[in-house]
Amino acid sequence: MKMIRAVDFIFAAGGLLALMPLLMVLLILGWFDNRSPLFFQVRLGRDMRPFVLMKFRTMRPDAASVPTHLADPSAITTFGRFLRRSKLDELPQLWNVLVGDMSLVGPRPGLPSQTELTEARRAQGVFDVRPGVTGLAQLSGIDMSTPALLAQTDATMIAGLNFVAYLRFIFLTVAGKGYGDRVKGG
Repeated sequence: MKMIRAVDFIFAAGGLLALMPLLMVLLILGWFDNRSPLFFQVRLGRDMRPFVLMKFRTMRPDAASVPTHLADPSAITTFGRFLRRSKLDELPQLWNVLVGDMSLVGPRPGLPSQTELTEARRAQGVFDVRPGVTGLAQLSGIDMSTPALLAQTDATMIAGLNFVAYLRFIFLTVAGKGYGDRVKGG
């Protein structure tokens, strides 16, 4: 939908501009927390094209690069816990939305190493759309530890995604609903 891409661009650009002071504060606090405030990771996007996802770092820089549900809870820093609880760790993804790697609403992008999830999503046609910062699975508390359920939920969301649903997903996320991927035991 061209209208959704236009709104993605406007919201991302506006969000980055409006939140610049907060982003700078979080960068500085992140620097003091772990000397590496931003986290970059290759993810699979639309048409299974790899792209580099950007987030605020919530784990020690030496933590293993694994799906969140497999991460070691002790690797999360104190500041990282705050970022995760407040969902502020996701804000740098506005850049990914701005440049077109992601949408605000869509399936959360997986790692190339998540072969079971990748195959389930390919079978459901999930890679036909841009991945998103939020979506039905995140709002429903479904994470990447259940690949088949996640792929089916993503496909259900995509089938019913229109502009009103898009705005509803954004509103519910901003209002604090949903959990997304969580570190088990953390």
